[in-house]
Amino acid sequence: MSITPVSADARPAQWRAGLGRLAAGAVLLTAVALLPWLSGNDPALTVLRARSGDQDPTPAQLAAVRHQLGLDQGPFIHFAQWLEGLPQGDAGTSWVSGEAVLPQVTGAFAVSFTLMLGALVVTVAVAALISARTLHLGSRRRLHLARGATGAAVLAAPPKFLLASLLATVCGVWLGWFPSSGWEGPASMVLPSLALGVPSGAMIGGLLDQALPAAFQEPWTRTWYACGFAPRRIARYALRRALAGVLPQLLPTVVALVGGAVAVEKIFNIPGLGRLALDAAMAQDLPPLQTATLVLVLLGITAGLLIQALRRALLGPALRDRALPALHAPAIPRPRSSRWVAAASAAALLTLVVAGLLRDPLHVDTAARLLPPSAAHPLGTDALGRDLLARLGHGALRTVGVALAVTAVCTVTGLSLGMAAQVGAGLTEAVSTLPAVLAGLLTTAVTGPSVWGAAFAVCLVGWTPYAAQAAALLEQERACGHMLASLSFGAGRGYLFRRHLLPAVLPAVLRNALLRLPTTVLVLASLGFLGLGDQPPTAEWGRLLSENQPYVELAPWTVLGPACALVLLSVLAVSGTASSALRTPRPRA
Repeated sequence: MSITPVSADARPAQWRAGLGRLAAGAVLLTAVALLPWLSGNDPALTVLRARSGDQDPTPAQLAAVRHQLGLDQGPFIHFAQWLEGLPQGDAGTSWVSGEAVLPQVTGAFAVSFTLMLGALVVTVAVAALISARTLHLGSRRRLHLARGATGAAVLAAPPKFLLASLLATVCGVWLGWFPSSGWEGPASMVLPSLALGVPSGAMIGGLLDQALPAAFQEPWTRTWYACGFAPRRIARYALRRALAGVLPQLLPTVVALVGGAVAVEKIFNIPGLGRLALDAAMAQDLPPLQTATLVLVLLGITAGLLIQALRRALLGPALRDRALPALHAPAIPRPRSSRWVAAASAAALLTLVVAGLLRDPLHVDTAARLLPPSAAHPLGTDALGRDLLARLGHGALRTVGVALAVTAVCTVTGLSLGMAAQVGAGLTEAVSTLPAVLAGLLTTAVTGPSVWGAAFAVCLVGWTPYAAQAAALLEQERACGHMLASLSFGAGRGYLFRRHLLPAVLPAVLRNALLRLPTTVLVLASLGFLGLGDQPPTAEWGRLLSENQPYVELAPWTVLGPACALVLLSVLAVSGTASSALRTPRPRA
């Protein structure tokens, strides 16, 4: 492998990254401070209702609350006072309960951090299981492209809140293996850790399973094979090579395990940080929300620095502050079975959608409530007697259409900022610390709950994985031999961008976007489950999952249809990425 330094001095880039983190964190905290005033609702009225449930307070009561909280001073005075108290360990008092904020946030963070560690263990275990076959076969030069990709798609497809409901019902209530509610000891960690860690591990494992074949086809591995190195040693170094590119994708996963686990915390009644932030935002209780947001930002920045240090440790001393050449997918025949799986998934999904479009999704029959699947209702009926097949079919265009629009916006934004390293330095890492749930709360405060408000919230934070990937690929491509050859022939910046940089970055980012399309659907579904997305009676897959989630134990078929549709969509996305990887030409050195 030819290794070329990226720059003589990395300090300017580090300074830019640090300034980007500070700027993004300051903007986020300022937006949170403006939340009660951005919503258009009277903060005193919201706080008074949260305190006593009084729906019709008198003007005198509202005036007393405004005077007590100092709301007449405006948001910036409150923000400055809150910042002044932080160095002394004073984060203010709750507007609703009147209790000190810092002990509440500290206790909630301890719970969320413990849950995050358990979920990370599950994530690593699932990712290792998915990529183990490819790692074993690659070490013996019997390579197959992404053999675990289909299994990863199936495991990553179910929404975390749906998986949490199933685990709580089956393993908690029916079998009684583990507690289904509360936070009382290590046993309480098992089910929520599985609900959070299995989909995350499937995503990371799928990315690693796609990167390993390229690592095993690099020139150094062929040299090591010829020199008689042990297959186990080759596998270990190929894993280090592939992990260096996958690790940046772990940062959004870590943030999602803490701030984005609100739905799982609600189902298992866990007093975590995400749930505290959600409750504070709903009540417009500003001091706890600001403090929880600050903790999430600091956690994301710390996780980013740790992941960066781990990546440098994996690369070793010889490659620190230098760029690795990009991993390019090898030309490996695609198994015929995967073609049959993709074709069957497409046919099944198309059949469900077409059959549903021929039915009325809004027809209510109270005499047919929660009927099981039958000839008249192939997927059964919901709690209002509406045909679930009809609602699934009519919701497909809306669900996939919104997810495609969000994915397109996020991809373009991430690609632009990732390739503009000086502008996006640090910004990507800081914005990736913002959970989509918190972004949904901020946008909902201004636009109200709607599908487009939820889509805008996802766009605000969803571009970060693509920006991180584009920046890493750009750095790797600049280290390749053909770049140096073009520079030696006098190629300009425009030529290098059109003929080398963009062709090397764009296909991989598009494959990542296609692979993350089902994830976008799941995030929109999670926002709908929390009441921040599409509102009834809209037929949308996330809406179907959220409104039928309470009936999982009584009528599991109510969530079976949209869950299966998400699995089929995930399998198709993985098949598309595998096909495009096979068609991507390898650059010539």
